[in-house]
Amino acid sequence: MNSRSLFWHNLCCMNLFENVGASALARAAASVAPPHERGRSRLHWTVGLLLILLRVASAQDLPVVTFTLDFPGSEPSHYVISVWSDGHSSYDSDGKLSPDSEGDPFHLDFSMSSDTSKRVFDLAERSRYFEGKIDSGRKNLASTGVKTLTYKDASHHTSATYNYSPMVPVQQLTQLFQSLSSTLEFGRRLQYFHRYQKLALDEELKRMEEADQSRDLEEMAAVVPILQSIVSDTSLINPVRARAQRMIERAGSKSGSAKH
Repeated sequence: MNSRSLFWHNLCCMNLFENVGASALARAAASVAPPHERGRSRLHWTVGLLLILLRVASAQDLPVVTFTLDFPGSEPSHYVISVWSDGHSSYDSDGKLSPDSEGDPFHLDFSMSSDTSKRVFDLAERSRYFEGKIDSGRKNLASTGVKTLTYKDASHHTSATYNYSPMVPVQQLTQLFQSLSSTLEFGRRLQYFHRYQKLALDEELKRMEEADQSRDLEEMAAVVPILQSIVSDTSLINPVRARAQRMIERAGSKSGSAKH
């Protein structure tokens, strides 16, 4: 499996790693290896799984900021984004991939850029780590979804729910996470269309370009692998591949400007 596939496939076995011992994982790895490669495969799998177990254990002590949105009628109607202080991040949503779908659960683990993850934790600090009330309390505001921000580290666990907050850092965090969700949902749909509905790619990429021009996307580098797969697919028409290439270049320019 190539790096793009590893990046975009759901890492559903993470819960398994947290709940079973390393020896059991090693036995499972050995059982799927061909007999003539079993010894070598057992060693490689065991080392890899032990590294993941160590990563999971250490992540439990790292500070983490989580944003949850529940907004029936929107797309997606529910999603959760978690960002650890080392940049490791996860995204879960119930966005629909087709009009007839009742919801298609999606999970993605990805690495957030150091600049963006630092901004997340700086804004969390400026928001007093969501202690106390952060909602405006105004009843005459239209609902934009039930939002929850949570901060957790080895000694603290604070959380606050809101519709609209007058606190500027909370507003900025909300915009950041909503833009990040938009980016990841574009990547998810592009991957789906590339596999099942190639004729839908051009329109989806147009929408993505427009969203980026409106500054509605965040962490574009997270979807570069799927964009690269579109560029590399010679069975697609040139305008589609050219749009995908432009998005890759825009992601690169944003990443470069963030470093300066």
